Amino acid sequence: MPTIKTRLLEISYRDDGPRDAPVILLLHGWPDDASTWDAISPVLNTAGFRTIAPMARAFGGTRFLSPDTVRSGNTAMLALDAIEMLDGLGVQRFSIAGHDWGANIAEMLAVGWPERALRMATFSTPPRLGGLKTPPFWHARLQWYHWLQATDRGAQAVREDRKGFARIMWETWSPAGWFDEATFERVSASFDSPDWAEVTLHSYRSRWDEAEPDPASKWLDDKVKATKTLSLPTIYVHGEEDGVNPPKTAETIHEKYTGPFERIALPGVGHFPTREAPEAVAARLVEHFASAS
Repeated sequence: MPTIKTRLLEISYRDDGPRDAPVILLLHGWPDDASTWDAISPVLNTAGFRTIAPMARAFGGTRFLSPDTVRSGNTAMLALDAIEMLDGLGVQRFSIAGHDWGANIAEMLAVGWPERALRMATFSTPPRLGGLKTPPFWHARLQWYHWLQATDRGAQAVREDRKGFARIMWETWSPAGWFDEATFERVSASFDSPDWAEVTLHSYRSRWDEAEPDPASKWLDDKVKATKTLSLPTIYVHGEEDGVNPPKTAETIHEKYTGPFERIALPGVGHFPTREAPEAVAARLVEHFASAS
């Protein structure tokens, strides 16, 4: 994978398709990596799009440039990473598809740079527009891993067994048998960065005010909390068998979008639609992004 340097990072990314074609930024989630788009990018490229799929900070080959940089992982900082990468590549206008963490990064890009973001597709994680609310107890139970990371012992357990921690999510967020050992071993190698655990811990701690967000991104965090709705055309895709964000978490998200919006539920699919149903996902993305004027 090629790399590009921003102020803080050397970002590893995939860049495929015609260079003069409309750009779709593909943002992976957690615990996952940019290969989640491997079966989808070629379909988008054939349909006439350029796809750019970066590894998030501390995932895969993406590394911090300085040992003195705070290993923050709050979503607004990940959005700043993405926009700096696009600036470095000379990309001004783009559409976005984001899964899990990538879904919330996508909406932050749309809030922070509305003149540049054209259309959006988000997967498996509801929007945080207007700020995160404490979840009801039934959903908090499914989000046990958030609260584990808020404790010192939980944080140490994550540091000591990052792959074991990630594997529990793969095993419980989607129907049994959806992945094979070779796939998990290949993807979990992207969690080998010495900074992966700290970025992960800060991501979850900061979203519930157990840690301060990176000061460099406070303006964007504040803007997302103050923004109640978005107008850019959006589709939200999720699996009917999602074990962490089941369909009932998305029943009212249409209220967050004032422009064209469609919610798409995939039967028999869990939290990882990009891996579990890539053909269906690719077809819906082509349809959605090809509608751009």
